[in-house]
Amino acid sequence: EVQLVESGGGLVQPGGSLRLSCAASGITFDEHLIGWFRQVPGKEREGVSCISNIGRGYYADSVKGRFTISSDNAKNTVYLQMNSLKPEDTAVYYCAALEARGANYCFDSPEYDYWGQGTQVTVSS
Repeated sequence: EVQLVESGGGLVQPGGSLRLSCAASGITFDEHLIGWFRQVPGKEREGVSCISNIGRGYYADSVKGRFTISSDNAKNTVYLQMNSLKPEDTAVYYCAALEARGANYCFDSPEYDYWGQGTQVTVSS
C-alpha cells in the first residue's frame, strides 16, 4: 500500500520560512516523480514544484528562487523548503507521486496516482 504523509505546515509571518516533509512508503523515488501542489478553497489545485526520479527539481514561476525541493532516499522523504513566504503562499499543500521517469507531468495534477492528506500553510502577520 502506498502512503504519502505530509508534515511541517503551520502559521508563519510574511518573510518567514517553513520546511514541509512528505514521507513516502510503498514507492521508491528512483521510479517516481514526486510533486508538491497547493490549493486554496474555491481555486484550482496549483503545481508548486516536483522532483524527478533522478533528483532534478522543477519550480513554478511563482515560487522560483524562494522554494527548494530535495529528497532523502534513505528516509524515503521529500522536502520542500519554503523561504521568503508571502501571504499568497497560504494554502493546503499536498505531495503526490507518479510512477514515471523524467518530469513531463510535473505540474499536471490529474496524472498523479497517489496523494497525501495535505498540510495547511498560513502566511499572515
